[in-house]
Amino acid sequence: MAILDAIVGPIAGLLDKLIPDPKARDEAKLKLLELQGSQEMEATRTQISAIMAEAQSADPWTSRARPSFLYVMYALLLWAIPMGLIAAVQPQMAKDIASGMNAYLNGIPEPLYALFGTGYLGYTVARQWGKAKGIDK
Repeated sequence: MAILDAIVGPIAGLLDKLIPDPKARDEAKLKLLELQGSQEMEATRTQISAIMAEAQSADPWTSRARPSFLYVMYALLLWAIPMGLIAAVQPQMAKDIASGMNAYLNGIPEPLYALFGTGYLGYTVARQWGKAKGIDK
């Protein structure tokens, strides 16, 4: 939609120059904004339908991939509890474990983190959309 966004501004400026009647000019701008909104809505609808199709897939690997990945992330976050206990008993061991985990996590490519964020947000949007439509509970 970046192309459409880049076109709307100049066209609105051109409408200011071409249409002298303020009422007609405002109507033309409103129609232009409606076109932009409808195309953005269609793009969003397409993205959500793809996410919903994956979530409703009969293939367990496809339908459970996002929640399973979230469970892995939750486990990593919950690991802070035993790490706190280890740090209380053997601080050097806790530092060594933490530096090893940092080295590992820094070795993961940035696109994989972006993929996680996209998957997490897509899963959340699909769930909220399903709840709003009454499909999911």
